[in-house]
Amino acid sequence: MSDVFIVSAARTPIGSFNGTLSKLKASDLGSVVIQEVLRRANVEGQEVNEVILGQALSSGQGQNPARQASLKAGLPIQVPAYGINMLCGSGLKTVALGYQAIRSGDSQIVVAGGQESMSLAPHVMHLRQGIKMGPGTMVDSMIHDGLTDAMENIHMGITAENLADKYHISREAQDAYAVLSQNRAEEAQKKGYFDKEIVPVEIKDRKGTTTFSKDEYIKAGSTVEGIQKLRAAFKEGGSITAGNASGVNDSAAAVLLMSGEEVARKGLKPLARIVGWTQSGIEPKVMGLGPVTAVEALVGNSRKFHFYTCF
Repeated sequence: MSDVFIVSAARTPIGSFNGTLSKLKASDLGSVVIQEVLRRANVEGQEVNEVILGQALSSGQGQNPARQASLKAGLPIQVPAYGINMLCGSGLKTVALGYQAIRSGDSQIVVAGGQESMSLAPHVMHLRQGIKMGPGTMVDSMIHDGLTDAMENIHMGITAENLADKYHISREAQDAYAVLSQNRAEEAQKKGYFDKEIVPVEIKDRKGTTTFSKDEYIKAGSTVEGIQKLRAAFKEGGSITAGNASGVNDSAAAVLLMSGEEVARKGLKPLARIVGWTQSGIEPKVMGLGPVTAVEALVGNSRKFHFYTCF
């Protein structure tokens, strides 16, 4: 079986909810990063065996948004593309699927990644059988399909609250870590550390064309004192706020996966070699523990991995 390498990677800037990227479909953003990872590796579209893109919110986006992105990127119609929905793990799962395809010998070159426009997630109403009496109710597909657990019928914010309660993670600890993250992101942006991974997005409107090249979700000047003033967002007396919770954004990212044989034939210097992967399911009512059990399983399955202190 062939080794599998990541030979190029790119992402769009991260656009805030209803921000600069809010009028672009997810497939528009996806097409930008597909083009870029091919350009960086000097690979032609016809050399790609398949495109796999993760997307959690596809309501109203049209048939097979991954295929749309592939064709918008200029890949030949003969190159297949498909999307998967594994919620937050969607993009990572595409890398695993591409890895499997190459390891098995079914593919040599695969584009894997993710695309999302949370801003364009529509409000929907079921009218197939009509409304017999009373007003109809609009449902926010972003909340319903993306941010509400279908089994427990609870918002993702509550699953984070459940995690904080289970492991006694205080509001103070969450706020401190959130500010540290924002401050680090702000410093990295100012020093240009993100520039190489970002591909600028051109946005056309009646006024002309503008180029968007910087993450806009980063909250410059964040302080613990500032975010401590925010109220709990999901339950009375809770600890999850708009300041320490995950953001709602628009963006896309992709990597180009290639077999060892193709890397050698093209004389490329890869970014990384994929040594292994695994996945793990967790209780739906608890947020964020999947990587813990997955990493433990991965390390347990291979002597090639070791734990390192990350902070």
